[in-house]
Amino acid sequence: MMKKLLVSTLLLMGGMSMQAQAAGSEALIKQNLQKVNARIQVESISEAPVKGMYEVMLNTGEVLYSDEKGEYFLLGKLYQFSEQEGFVDLTEQKQSALRKEALAKIPAEQMIVYPPKGEVKATVNVFTDVDCPYCRKLHAEVPKLNAMGVQVNYLAFPRQGAGTATYRDMVSIWCATDAAARRKAMDLAKNGGDLEAKTCDDPVLDQLQLGQNMGVTGTPAIVLSDGTLLPGYVPAAQLAKTLELN
Repeated sequence: MMKKLLVSTLLLMGGMSMQAQAAGSEALIKQNLQKVNARIQVESISEAPVKGMYEVMLNTGEVLYSDEKGEYFLLGKLYQFSEQEGFVDLTEQKQSALRKEALAKIPAEQMIVYPPKGEVKATVNVFTDVDCPYCRKLHAEVPKLNAMGVQVNYLAFPRQGAGTATYRDMVSIWCATDAAARRKAMDLAKNGGDLEAKTCDDPVLDQLQLGQNMGVTGTPAIVLSDGTLLPGYVPAAQLAKTLELN
């Protein structure tokens, strides 16, 4: 009995020691990043798939990898070799999971939603700028996507930021009275029409920031239901293949 108790105690102490070491490493990593630039905001630090390394998530959506002492940092993709799949992008897997989680928190009423008339077979989330040519090209294919059972959820991403004409137009769209009115305003803006100016407690800048945190750098940017980011315009037929609808 005494021997079993001693073994249990040693195991518990070992576990506590490992937790303390991990906490110490996380503190060192964060401290050293702050020394480099006090504006760096760390969202989370956890053990990386590679032994002795830590995965550092920044509020910008970027992923860093660090040693346990916070002396060496790597910014880039981490891949794992798999006999079945070849190189697996572990960094993208992590970012996709975070994108999916972030999008799940956005109420549907804060998006401009184009649902299909029948069954919803797939959903895509699109960060859009009403004045970008390729955003307009994608918007022209929304009816095709709807016909294939794809729901399109628009999020605001005025590329030039607040105070621009595009930003004001997007605020006017999001401030329309109801879902149908917002779609009508979006259609008008995408076709180069003039919008009635409106203001309200809108989510436009919050969605712009969200997109930037997800790694969106231009528009359109399509985020699939699993969090996969497809930058740029994707034709409806090609998107249907990606969604495995064909």
